[in-house]
Amino acid sequence: MVSLMQRQNRFVLLGGLLAVSLQLVVSPTAQAIKPEDPAVQQMVSRAIGYLESTKFTDEGELVLAAYTIMKAAPDPTNPVVQEGLEQAKKFVGIVSRSQEFKSNYHAAVSTLLFCEVDPDLYRKELTTLLRYFDEVQPDHGSYTYPQEKKGDTSQTQYVILALWTLDRLGYKVDYSRLQLTMEWFFKVQDIRGAWPYQGEIPSGGRLIQQERITEGMSLAAGATLLIAGDVMGMWGSSKTAEEAGIVGLPKAVKVLRNDENTARKANNARIKKDAIFGAIGRMENWLRANPTPNHVNDRYYYYTCYTTERYRSFLDIARGLPIESEPDWYNRIVGELRRSQKPEGGWGETQHIFGPGNTCFAILFLIRSTKKSLGAGASASTIGGFGFGEDVSGAKMQNGQAVSPVPAESVSNMLELLESDNADELDGKAMIDNAKLPTDPVERTAQLERLSRLLRGSRSWQARRVSAKVLGASDELRVAPALIFALSDPDQIVRSYARDGLRFISRKFEGFGMPDEPTNAEVRTAQRKWREWYKSVQPDHVFLDE
Repeated sequence: MVSLMQRQNRFVLLGGLLAVSLQLVVSPTAQAIKPEDPAVQQMVSRAIGYLESTKFTDEGELVLAAYTIMKAAPDPTNPVVQEGLEQAKKFVGIVSRSQEFKSNYHAAVSTLLFCEVDPDLYRKELTTLLRYFDEVQPDHGSYTYPQEKKGDTSQTQYVILALWTLDRLGYKVDYSRLQLTMEWFFKVQDIRGAWPYQGEIPSGGRLIQQERITEGMSLAAGATLLIAGDVMGMWGSSKTAEEAGIVGLPKAVKVLRNDENTARKANNARIKKDAIFGAIGRMENWLRANPTPNHVNDRYYYYTCYTTERYRSFLDIARGLPIESEPDWYNRIVGELRRSQKPEGGWGETQHIFGPGNTCFAILFLIRSTKKSLGAGASASTIGGFGFGEDVSGAKMQNGQAVSPVPAESVSNMLELLESDNADELDGKAMIDNAKLPTDPVERTAQLERLSRLLRGSRSWQARRVSAKVLGASDELRVAPALIFALSDPDQIVRSYARDGLRFISRKFEGFGMPDEPTNAEVRTAQRKWREWYKSVQPDHVFLDE
């Protein structure tokens, strides 16, 4: 299903990485491991090859595989992605009358796939799926199988993840329903602190002992509460994906869109964050008291790996911390996955879950898909600030010096500072949040041109950072050439702002694969691909800096 050249390139890559992977054979936890490490990339590449060669018999697994490939190696033209999209569209066509056993899973993963590929193109399908989630939610708040009365932790986890994604796209999620789900989790938590696969709501109002409590279901429930809390804005203010430092979300969310939902969240808010932390704390105590041996043949081992990454990433966000880059749990599980990966590249069947499904869970864990969606440095304290100071310095020039007694009210004030020789004296407080580009076409064009010149030629790293960020958030196609030029800026943050701005403007939210710390070859490749994209929409443009 992939070209001969792709397979040859993958083979060469595997051979070149063999020596690196041997380090994991000797001691998988001897050194901190990251998703970008060659040995991990080797595992992911082999696993994607396995998915590409698989003949899917389960329709839901096909959609999951398509979503996984889009997260790990984004390419909408990939045959598996194309087949997954077709299957997801077929499901949307029957979803309103579907009594399929796994309908909720299929609806949730289809939502994630549509959002990852092109949320604008699939807006009709996403609207239908959002309506479906409202229609099938039982009165107790959880989600479950057709004809089943007890709520199901696993299904609910995926539905809430889909709703989280839709909310960030500006869809009008019913927050009262979301909080009903959160209340269900509070009610069915086992008295010992864990969560069950399917929960029995106590008749007396007090927690009881539940059946089938597991580590995987507990982490799934904890993650769902944290995700729902994030939807309700409990862990900080999310402005745009670019401002939050979020890389890889299906679509950037404008401030305006989130503002439209802010009042509805406040009006519906009835759950306090302390209640979530209390439930999470009881669960953490249970996990410490009941350590689970790691057996890759356990029926939900790979599922639990994926859920662990989601839970731990959102827990860092909820606690106001940067998402940990090289945690012990990641190092440990990478070693386990390395040892259990099959020669053909995938991971084996376990009870109830086929090899392709387990392979998808393993890939999503290895690439740290949740961290990828939230952004490497995201935390509640930095969301909206993108590394700049919380107070937006405002700014006037007095006797040739930069002073900032009050917030800036326009880009004009800011440009005076940035064009001065003292721009770097701003020390990171770059007047972004309150500075607005004018709506007048003439003024707006003039300021965009000034920012573009700063981005291309200023000796001040601060001026280039601010220019890249403002241009990237402008949603103006005409600034793309300046951002493409800035991909090779000597300052890493400038490069990141330029890359993320291009993703936002182009609506290609995975971009062309340029990492946070690219090699020179990766920079050149990214610039070449972005130039090709821009010429596809502006054929007459000539790049003078090629």
